[in-house]
Amino acid sequence: MAILALNQTFQQIINMELLKKMCRIEAPSGNEVAMKDFLLGYIEKNKSKWAFKPKLFHGKAFQDCIVLVFGKPRTAIFAHMDSIGFTVRYNKQLIKIGGPQTKNGYKLVGTDSKGKIECTLKVNKDKSLSYTFKRDIDRGTMLTFKPDFRETKDFVQCCYMDNRLGVWNALKVAETLKDGIIVFSCWEEHGGGSVEYLTKFIYKKYKVQQTLISDITWVTEGVQHGKGVAISLRDSGLPRRSYVNKIISIAKKHKLTYQLEVEASGGSDGNSVQRSPYPIDWCFIGAPEDHVHSPDEKVHKKDIESMVKLYKVLMEEL
Repeated sequence: MAILALNQTFQQIINMELLKKMCRIEAPSGNEVAMKDFLLGYIEKNKSKWAFKPKLFHGKAFQDCIVLVFGKPRTAIFAHMDSIGFTVRYNKQLIKIGGPQTKNGYKLVGTDSKGKIECTLKVNKDKSLSYTFKRDIDRGTMLTFKPDFRETKDFVQCCYMDNRLGVWNALKVAETLKDGIIVFSCWEEHGGGSVEYLTKFIYKKYKVQQTLISDITWVTEGVQHGKGVAISLRDSGLPRRSYVNKIISIAKKHKLTYQLEVEASGGSDGNSVQRSPYPIDWCFIGAPEDHVHSPDEKVHKKDIESMVKLYKVLMEEL
């Protein structure tokens, strides 16, 4: 199934409306329930169209995470559902969730006991954060960037490409996946916490020892727009090189477009996989974006296409 997908045109692969819907969902770290509910509804509606039907795991034992198991899995895809954002404190103060960019005038949205909110971010002289709004917002309210989805011939741009695009990629793989696991995780942007028990589940129940991290990385001096998905050799974590080399050899065999990433910082669910007490390999593979963690995250369509094609092949051949 995956090999046949390589011959599809990009218009057959991509569905901007689905990505646009997901970028609108308010689901910062710790409050992923809206994204979970959307995905459960999407899976229920669309699984009959997929080539193979998965077993679905969710509920109390998984908190707000979702696991899809197809056939006899050898490899698992991890895609985090959460985003960066802000928490309302006292006296109009805001605290970061994860590492959002901050700039005067950014529009933020949310909901509290009094209704819908659209307020403005304010960066104070002492670098502390606050909001401007017609009333006080309930303390503890979570706010996210107001979405403004833009599409051109070559690019898509909006807040939360990281990691709605990683989730979207996993859903595209699900359409033809015969054997494998797809995990939708929580809390990645604010230090993790779900991956440790999710790795326990996939290892203990299915003996899976290979993972791919479907996430979005950075445009840098070495990783550019339009040159293919980035296969990360390292960031703040160090994946096992023999596993990464196997992935690169598969990409080369199928003449797929990719870039190699080497960074000293940054991290993902892969770091949590590496810290888990199970012998599970991981590799971060994701399209690069510009304007990271801002309302204007920007990804090239060629890199999205490259990401989908590589994941489909890897899930078949690893």
